Amino acid sequence: MSGWLLIIFLLLLGGLISTFGDLLGTKIGKARFSILKLRPRRTATLITIITGSLISASSLSLMILVNRQLRVGLFRLGDLQKQLQDSRQVLGPLKKEREQLEKKIQKKELELNKLEKDFIALRSGQVVISSGQSLIIYEINVDTVADLDVRIENMIKNANRLTQKIVIPNTRQPRNVLFIRRDHIEELKKLISQGGDWIINIKSVTNVLRGEQYVYAFPEVIPNKLITEKGEIISKTFLLEKDLSNKEVNNKISFLLASTLAEIKRRGSLINEINLRSDSVNQLRDFLKKNSAIDLEIKAISLRNSKTAQPVIVDLKFESIKEVKLFKERKFLK
Repeated sequence: MSGWLLIIFLLLLGGLISTFGDLLGTKIGKARFSILKLRPRRTATLITIITGSLISASSLSLMILVNRQLRVGLFRLGDLQKQLQDSRQVLGPLKKEREQLEKKIQKKELELNKLEKDFIALRSGQVVISSGQSLIIYEINVDTVADLDVRIENMIKNANRLTQKIVIPNTRQPRNVLFIRRDHIEELKKLISQGGDWIINIKSVTNVLRGEQYVYAFPEVIPNKLITEKGEIISKTFLLEKDLSNKEVNNKISFLLASTLAEIKRRGSLINEINLRSDSVNQLRDFLKKNSAIDLEIKAISLRNSKTAQPVIVDLKFESIKEVKLFKERKFLK
């Protein structure tokens, strides 16, 4: 409403000033009045020009006085443009950062959806290969680069064949389901070509569902070193007279095997279970039937030299403990 009032007021003001200028010019013309030694007609024309200028000046002054935006636009336009340019310069990186954050959010949402899908599939038993699961473990000792290329190629073919049997077992026709990045293979060759004994452990990158067409994997290269020596005591525990029930004996044996597995894992072994000599437990039970009032020290002893990826086979060796208090002081008792 104030805008319309301003327009009406300017029209009235302009009409009033023009009327006043016209009357003044007419009177000056009749009186033959002269300004700056001009002829009366020129003087009247000058009065008309001055009147028009007054109309423009008064209109602009009134608009500047009443309208704050016009004042800012006329007197601070340069500063506003500079501020706008600075704001755009600051806004540019913020927009890029926002776009990057949105992309990260989208990526995380996709990962979350995949995790939910994998979790549901895992609950329903459809996951046949877990993330990080070994697809094939290969021992290699290469003398020449040419021999290395052939062995690596054969290893990947075997890994692909085994993976296909797991993921799509009903497909007899050979298919390429295993994918390993070329740069990972080149790094593998570069490392192994230096010589020595190595273990190549091909692992799955993600969880794989039954029926999926592709399995993405990466090669882990580790030295093939000696983990256990024949006759070595890997771990031990103690079985006291008060713990000779079948349940306690089973618990002690399970604890001993778990300790043995943890120890060889610490040394770098890739196996996931300990092989126990078949009659070891029976021999222990037969001994306990004949000697029920006795305290025993049970040891897990390696039956062979085993390297990084080779099975570890142990036997149970048990001996009588005569001084139980001594072992208590050494904190061997559970």
